[in-house]
Parts: sequence; C-alpha cells; structure tokens
Amino acid sequence: MTDSVYQRVLGDDFAALAPELRSYFERPPAGSVGVGTGVYEVAGSRHRWLRPVFTYLAWRHILFPEYGTAIPFEVLNVPGPGDGLSARRLFQFAGRTRIMEDTMHVIDGRLHDFLGRRRGLEVRLRVRIVDGALAMQSDGVWLHLRRLRLPVPAVLSARVTLTECWDGDAQHVSVRMRNPLLGEIFEYRGSFTFRHALTDEDATNRS
Repeated sequence: MTDSVYQRVLGDDFAALAPELRSYFERPPAGSVGVGTGVYEVAGSRHRWLRPVFTYLAWRHILFPEYGTAIPFEVLNVPGPGDGLSARRLFQFAGRTRIMEDTMHVIDGRLHDFLGRRRGLEVRLRVRIVDGALAMQSDGVWLHLRRLRLPVPAVLSARVTLTECWDGDAQHVSVRMRNPLLGEIFEYRGSFTFRHALTDEDATNRS
C-alpha cells in the first residue's frame, strides 16, 4: 500500500493540497513515522457541567475535560500494516498529559475514523480541498459494543469540523465539535511543525 488514506479518498484532488501539507497527508516512507510538535492556542471544552462526560471520554483516550490556552502538543502518525493510519496525540496540560488516539480507514471510498483506546467510536468524514487546505466534516457516528455497531443519533453526538492549512512557516489545525442543542462543546486549534522520523530514532527519543 503506497497511498495514504487521504490520497485514496481524494484521488486526483489531492494534487490541489498546498505543497507544504502533502508530506503530512501522504503515507510516511517505509520504516518511518510522522512526528508533529507545536502549541495549541486553545484546547478543550468551556462547559464545566459536561466534565463528567469528558472525564469518561478521557479514560477512553477520545477527548478530555480540561480547557486551557498555550497547550504544548505532539502528534505521532503511524501507518498500519494494512491500509490504516493511526495517530496518538498528546496534550500537555499543567500537571497532566491527555491522550487522544485514533485509526483511520477507507471504507467504501469514504474516510472512517475509529477513536479511543479500543477504537470503539466510529466517525465517518467527508473530505475535500478548499483553497489548498484540507477540510473534513463528520456526517455519521457509530458506537461499537462487542459485535454491535450502533448508530448514534445526531442529538446525542456532535458534528466535527476540521481544517488544516499552511500559513507562514507552520501547519495550522482547527477542530470544532458542535452539538445541535448545545452548540460548540469542544475545540482545539493551533500550529505545529512536522517531520518524518525513522522508527528506531523515534523510539530512542522517547526512551
């Protein structure tokens, strides 16, 4: 498998992506992973009354209950043995590191993101290129319970909107989650730099 999940979904439209972003959305070279580091201007949810829900989701490595500014951030992108791409995101709040994990697959020509330690939350995403930036918006959510795949009603979930663009000398990302009844319930946005690293090098850096 030589093409990334993004290349497979976008096809010829991938060429319209800003050149500086292509190394991030292409499949990493064999024997390497993608490493990004930066700072998020804001990250988390302003709704304190939703903290119990986000605390549970933090335990599942999906979201987190904290809200802060100037949050150091790291992402590790690892291509799977098959067609998938797994990511591990670290948010460094004061005194605590929060983790978000997911694996993306292409299913029937669409991008599906499986989130959490057990990849139990599935989100289908519509992907397109807008003025050189990559834009994604969710249009379906499912919960996996053992062998069951249960659709989550829109009123109980949130629509995810993601934009990644290049500005200046860094990659900028904005992720927003909006519930139809509660409005915006979670976000993170900021900038980071990205590189490919040999898997042995990455392991050495983390030891």
